[in-house]
Amino acid sequence: MPGTARTLKYVAVVILLLLLTLAFALWRFYHNGNALWQIISQQCIPGQLQQNNPSPCERVDVAQGFVTLKDRNGPLQYLLLPTARISGIESPALLKKSTPDFLALAWQQRRLLSLRHGAALPDSAIALSVNSEFGRTQNQLHIHISCLRSDIRQQLNQLARRLDKRWRHYPLGDRDWLMRTLTAAELTQQSGFRRLAYEVPQAQREMGKYGLALAALPDGRLALMALKRDGVRLNRATAEELQDHRCAILHAATEQRAAPGRP
Repeated sequence: MPGTARTLKYVAVVILLLLLTLAFALWRFYHNGNALWQIISQQCIPGQLQQNNPSPCERVDVAQGFVTLKDRNGPLQYLLLPTARISGIESPALLKKSTPDFLALAWQQRRLLSLRHGAALPDSAIALSVNSEFGRTQNQLHIHISCLRSDIRQQLNQLARRLDKRWRHYPLGDRDWLMRTLTAAELTQQSGFRRLAYEVPQAQREMGKYGLALAALPDGRLALMALKRDGVRLNRATAEELQDHRCAILHAATEQRAAPGRP
């Protein structure tokens, strides 16, 4: 009898996962997964080339191969996208040395948040994220440039002394993340996508299952973080979970500065 109960439980879990997978597939089928690509390929790039007007994009940089676009979600969030057709993190194009280093380019573009905010944002308040093939809605690579969640900021501060240049598992939020550190120079020396693919065992074969994120550490280093899909735990590797597009971290910092000091 105990064995029968375990079998039924297993079957129920499998059926649930299949139903969730089917629901997600149907949602993606009816959702326009090419919307971002249509915007940049039919409006931003032609507008820049023909009229020197990148609208609705913020910037079109043909030479470096990227555009930046203000996302509708959140007051400050921007997206960085390739000008070439690259579906997402699973694309083999991201592992070619000739492909622009979009993660490093996105980190350089974090100043857009400060410009829109009207005041300088500290690096500690900003994060980048790329969702997995299973955790995204659009089939054009896009890097979210947005605010970091306040609770994740605190956890990273606590983890900072334990982090080094080796990939290791650490809990962050309610997920199990792989994390390693980079210097600012190392960020530009090799693509974060290539680091994940070639430094983490088996990752190259299943890049589509990974989400990737980047955030600053208190000592000036950067944390490169990877999240792998786990169907059993209903984890679609949506790295964007680390971000808060409402940017509550800025309000918390303002309140902290305004609070009276201790006697």
